[in-house]
Amino acid sequence: MKNGIVFDIRRYAIHDGPGIRTTVFFKGCPLRCWWCHNPEGQNSEPELVYRKNRCTSCGECVRSCPREAITLGAQQVFLNRENCVPCSDCSLTCPSEALSIAGKRLNVKEIIEEIEKDRAFYDESGGGVTFSGGEPFLQPDFLNALLDECKERDIHATVDTCGFAQYEIIDRIRDKVDLFLYDIKTMDDRMHRKYTGASNKQILRNLKKLAENGSSIVISFPVIPGINDDDKNLARTAKFIGSLPNTRQVNLLPYHRAGIEKYKSLGKPYKLNKIRPPANQKIKSIKEKMEAHGIRVGIGGG
Repeated sequence: MKNGIVFDIRRYAIHDGPGIRTTVFFKGCPLRCWWCHNPEGQNSEPELVYRKNRCTSCGECVRSCPREAITLGAQQVFLNRENCVPCSDCSLTCPSEALSIAGKRLNVKEIIEEIEKDRAFYDESGGGVTFSGGEPFLQPDFLNALLDECKERDIHATVDTCGFAQYEIIDRIRDKVDLFLYDIKTMDDRMHRKYTGASNKQILRNLKKLAENGSSIVISFPVIPGINDDDKNLARTAKFIGSLPNTRQVNLLPYHRAGIEKYKSLGKPYKLNKIRPPANQKIKSIKEKMEAHGIRVGIGGG
């Protein structure tokens, strides 16, 4: 039985594809987008989460840690993440649930059992399961096995991907995917390298091949003020999407700051503290500009 590492399974999701869905979040991502709102999905291995606002400084975690990676302060605990395994001993003894582990190894059967619980909602709403992350293609064998099970059960399967993977991996499973939610961050390769840590060339090549091979694709475009919302990038993005066969749907995903606390709980810096969410009028303007290129544009997921 194939197994993999996931950091969340979210039921009754309505923004991760059509209908009511169950979204399975894979751990691990090859990109490090500055605006990422799921930083707990970036590292491939489980990691310790500490929510300071829940901590009562009771000291139970200090006493239970076998590696002395936690020390007690006046109003909080201090973590030495280099010493942390993580083994989950501290999270199991924390009475206030201030400590938890992001990432759990599950097998295909366990995940399918969770997915099957909401089958009635899929049937009524035209929904299904979405494999997201992180990046699902970092665990290709696990993803492939889950898609096989979904096909066998006639469950609509969506893969939400950044597209940064060897095309051979994508090609091996594309016929099992009912819908791809595919990210385009920016057309400028230099900007892409700066703000995600990787080139966009392979991402764009993969998208073009998927479209040419007839896959069903909806483009996800995160709107990040001052980074990818300028007229030049919007025009280049619309032109590229317009050149793709059978791909005319874009969902605009306005930047939000909901993930900032997650960075703090993981002990990671957040690089976009000065950026604020785009105004509604700005989103409306971007929508109109893309629609002028013959593209259907939605706001948010779904």
